[in-house]
Amino acid sequence: MTKNMKDVEALIRLFDQSDWVEMRLEVEGLSIVLSNDPSAGARALSTSAASVAHPAPMAATASAAVAVSARSPAAAGPATTVVPDGLVAVRAPNLGTFYRSPKPGAQPYVELGQAIEPETEVCLIEVMKLFTPVKAGVRGRLVRVCVEDGCMVDYDAPLFLVEPLA
Repeated sequence: MTKNMKDVEALIRLFDQSDWVEMRLEVEGLSIVLSNDPSAGARALSTSAASVAHPAPMAATASAAVAVSARSPAAAGPATTVVPDGLVAVRAPNLGTFYRSPKPGAQPYVELGQAIEPETEVCLIEVMKLFTPVKAGVRGRLVRVCVEDGCMVDYDAPLFLVEPLA
């Protein structure tokens, strides 16, 4: 199996673990549509069966165009982390794998109790070899890490809790 097919399989696994309804990905002439809508399969099969039969090689790039339709918060179920009054959550900008440090064995970007600024990078979210740095977005003190390193996170999941500083 080629590396590109492994990337596609990884994308499918991430999609299966998410609460997304549909995802569309277009990279270098290859179009992939993933959907949890039973009626979408028949539509996609009838309109694009020929193009899926022999896909062009694909490389994960930062220029990939992705359109995602997330389920409503009510349909997604209750959040696993409740944000207490007086604290602010730093949330995941996209679905992917959460990493506290820039590489395995390195020190985490931030530690509990550390003062952070809005531009402080606090972690990375990785999907299909595309790493997205996450900035705190708030000035304060880090009081809780909500996710274990290397775990899958959904879009908008709380990653850290911060006590804002005036």
